[in-house]
Amino acid sequence: MQILPAVDILGGKCVQLVGGEKSTATVYGTPLENARRWIEQGADALHVVNLDGAFSASAENVSCIREVIRETEVFIEVGGGIRSLDDARGWLDLGVDRIIISTFAVREPEAVAALSAEFGSERICAGVDARGSSVSVEGWTADAGDYISWAKRFADLGAGSLLYTNIDVEGKQAGVQTEPIAKLIDAVSIPVLVSGGVSSAADVRAVKALGAGGCILGSALYSGKITLQEALEAEHENC
Repeated sequence: MQILPAVDILGGKCVQLVGGEKSTATVYGTPLENARRWIEQGADALHVVNLDGAFSASAENVSCIREVIRETEVFIEVGGGIRSLDDARGWLDLGVDRIIISTFAVREPEAVAALSAEFGSERICAGVDARGSSVSVEGWTADAGDYISWAKRFADLGAGSLLYTNIDVEGKQAGVQTEPIAKLIDAVSIPVLVSGGVSSAADVRAVKALGAGGCILGSALYSGKITLQEALEAEHENC
């Protein structure tokens, strides 16, 4: 299982939100400062999110993300505000290892197949952002239907992986909800990355035990509730 510290960018700053609400933002310095911090502590992959893109236009924060890509040598996945094939191709051509498409994948599912065929399925991750059992899109402001049904459709279209985000616990540092994760992992045959609520080494162990392909660390990592070392040690147990 892969551990990916989050580098969420809003207005050029690295932030963490609660439940995706901009008004809850806590600032933690620059994206590059935090990317380097996690890499120095042992991270070999980063989960970078263009929050301005998720809320408006994908061009926001591009220079910050380019800097992170240019100044680091780890695996980088990027999501947020990818609303067209041109947006997706732009990031992939820039050197991003994997993109995450969520609202775009729901609005234009055929894009998943097109991008997977063009760039390879391993570089295309479909986002399954769920509130309860329903997928949320447009910056988590609109419902789009059952999350399991969408996950199966994305897998059938050729996505190489899925990113499941549990909006109900996102940013609250209260632990993961294992039941919806297990249900999703059982429903598809491609790797599932998990985001939302991961707040302790026990959470990391639980997600790993369910068979997740990756685990995103966000608010709890930035607040110090869990350290990256603790997460990496839990991830490597029994390997």
